[in-house]
Order: sequence, then structure tokens, then C-alpha cells
Amino acid sequence: MSIEQQYDEISRCNRCGFCQVACPIFRATGHEAGVARGRVALLRALIEKRIGWDEELKEPLFNCLLCGACTANCFPGVATADLVVDARTEYLERVGREKLHRLLFNHLLPYPKRLRWAARAAGLSLKSGLSNVAGALGLLRAFGRDFPRAQRIVKRLPDQAFRDRVPPGVLAGQGELRIGYFVGCGIDALCPDAAQATLGILRAVGRTVEVLENCCCGLPAMTYGDRAAARTMAEKNLALLEPRHFDVIVTDCSSCASFLKKYPALFDEADPRHQAAEVQAARVRDIVELLPQAAPLPHGEAGEKVIATYHDPCHAVRGQKLVRQPRDLLRSLPGIEYRELPEADWCCGGAGSYAAYHYDLSLEVLDRKLDNVERTGANLLVTSCPACIIHLSFGVHRRGLPVRVCHIAELTAASAEPVAACDRCSAIRNRPNS
Repeated sequence: MSIEQQYDEISRCNRCGFCQVACPIFRATGHEAGVARGRVALLRALIEKRIGWDEELKEPLFNCLLCGACTANCFPGVATADLVVDARTEYLERVGREKLHRLLFNHLLPYPKRLRWAARAAGLSLKSGLSNVAGALGLLRAFGRDFPRAQRIVKRLPDQAFRDRVPPGVLAGQGELRIGYFVGCGIDALCPDAAQATLGILRAVGRTVEVLENCCCGLPAMTYGDRAAARTMAEKNLALLEPRHFDVIVTDCSSCASFLKKYPALFDEADPRHQAAEVQAARVRDIVELLPQAAPLPHGEAGEKVIATYHDPCHAVRGQKLVRQPRDLLRSLPGIEYRELPEADWCCGGAGSYAAYHYDLSLEVLDRKLDNVERTGANLLVTSCPACIIHLSFGVHRRGLPVRVCHIAELTAASAEPVAACDRCSAIRNRPNS
């Protein structure tokens, strides 16, 4: 939908400024162009032809985190993030898209095996130091103007992706559900321990668990504004899911879960794919929704006390309204004291590949989050999004904080049998408090 068709929605903004209170970018910069009412005013100026489409629009359109906090604080409920995505789509059509993104969205993300090969190559590059040489030569700027600096966020990649460890296929479980495990790109390549923990939990509650050879959910392309690429990936995943008869489709990436639930919106209501998308979207569950079924949990080990806090991924708290479930679970785990994180639902600044283009700004947003983590006194920071895990892990390491960052599935696996705990969560349970 072009932004001209969204004029009525744009006109609902009454310029009250309540979006300023919740916008991480505005709180970091203080610039009106970085807050919702400023962006909406820009879109209105474009529609009224007071300004034209050119490359100067790229920064204000693409430095939005799309966290949705502005809408949550907006009395008329103006969906600014959706409007910005529409504007990005129109920007790509009018001004042009980068060749690298065509390569990424058309030839890499739709093909999981290619993506794993690319991740393996990137891992070797980091380990050998070749990426530092390439960065010094400026070659990595093709991946984003700040990519040479942003690559330090990922110190190293796992030696194996999850689906290299556990090939796609059907595994037997001990429960009653027929489960399809949708493995997100970030979980697969960056957080295989979290995927391993999730698989153990799913086998505890499922009669069968099929590890799917799905491709990217399409969210990265969608947020960039490439709707066609996002729709193509959705079609591939729907074709994979339709012949199978799952009770639930589970993913441990809150971003994937949120977007999978929104698949119907990618297709017109008269399109047969819309109905197919509705059927599958109704079966999608974030692992956070399924974790309570992994109970009963055994009694905690005597000795160490873990202090945990929880960071809400944007696509969980606003994308899916998942607020109570992770907190109830953390409070129920033996040997853990839960403390609420101030501004828990504020974006951490990860936002996928945001740092590749806005490294300094992403760190300003991250610093606010870490200030709040320190206030809790927690030694364990729990979340359910791989991008958040990577960004938060970088932040605590950069500050030298005695805090481990953990996927909630890993922590649950560390507290339950027969699921094996990952090394990170076993370590936090076996070291003295700092």
C-alpha cells in the first residue's frame, strides 16, 4: 500500500508528543525527526508534495527501530512502524535498492543451506582475522556503512549451526502434540545451544517433533521494505507447512513467531494464499507460550542462588502481547530469584542488523538498557530473541558486567530433566554470585 493511501491514518496523529516518552531513538538523540510524530509529519509532507523522494530521506526512514513503542503510547493508536515500512517500500521503488540486499533477500535468505554455508564462511573469517583485514580495506562497508565496527558485536560464530547438528526430520517425543519446529535463521546460525534446549523441551511435550528445513520467515526483507521478497519467503514456508498436519508450529525466535502470525496480511483476502496463511498462522506458538507445559520441574539444587531479570523483545511484548508468561515461568523455576527489569519492554538497540548502519545510535540505546540491568543486581539476563541475545551479550561484555545472557529455553532446560542444559546456563548455575 502506498503512503498516499495511508493519508487518513497519517492524519490521525494529533502531534501531542506522547511518543517522545517511549521512543528509544528520541531519548538518545533528542531530534524531532527521530520520533513518531516527526516521521509522520515527514510522510505527510511527501504525500502533499511539499518535499520530494530522494536519498536524503534514507536516514529518517531507516533509522527507526520499528519497536512499536510509539503506538503503545499513542492515544489515537497511529501505527507508525507500519507506516514507516510502507514508506521504505515506496522509497525502494522510487529511489532504488542496494544490490547487496537483492542478493541477501533473493538468493541467500530463501535458501537455508546457502545461509548456513555463508554463516560458516563468516565464522572462519572472524576466527582467522580476515574480516579485520577486509574491514581495514573498507570492503565490509558494502554490508552497511558501520559494518566494519558492528562486526565486533559477534566475537565468533558457533562451529556448527543447529541444523548441521540436528538435520531436519521427525523425532519421537514423550508428550501428545504433533509439533513442527520452525528454526529461525538467527537461532540456527548464532544460538544453536538455545535451539538444542528448545528441541529437548519440545520432545518433552510433543508426541512427534519435526525439525523443519524452513527458510527465513521473511521479516528482515519486510522491515527493509522489500515486500515482494518477504512474500516469496512466506510462500516457500507455507508450501512446506501445508502438507503437514501439525497441532502447533513452534519457534524460539520471538521475531519469527510474531511475523509468522502476521503472514495472512501479506496476501489479499481474495488470494487463496491468504486462507492458507490464516490456517498456519493460527497454529504458530512462541516457545514462551509452550514452556509452562514443560512442567513439572524438579526441586532446585541446594547452594547457589541465581538472580534473574527479563528483557522483553519488541516482537514478543508488542508483536504478540507476551508479558505474563515468561515472568510467571521465571518465578516458578527453583533456585532463582526474579527481579523485574526497569523499562523491560524498551528496545535493546539490536533490531536485527540495525547496528550495521547505525552503530553509535544502537549503542546509545543499549547503554540505557544496561543501566537498568545493573540496577536490578541480576547475574542472569533472560530473553527470547537471538538478535537481543547477541546485542545484550556484547553490551555486558563491553561493560565487564558479571551478567550472563540466556535464552529462556536454555534456562528452562537447565532446570528440567531429561533436557540437557547448555554450557552457558550450567555455568551460571555453578558459579558463586558476584
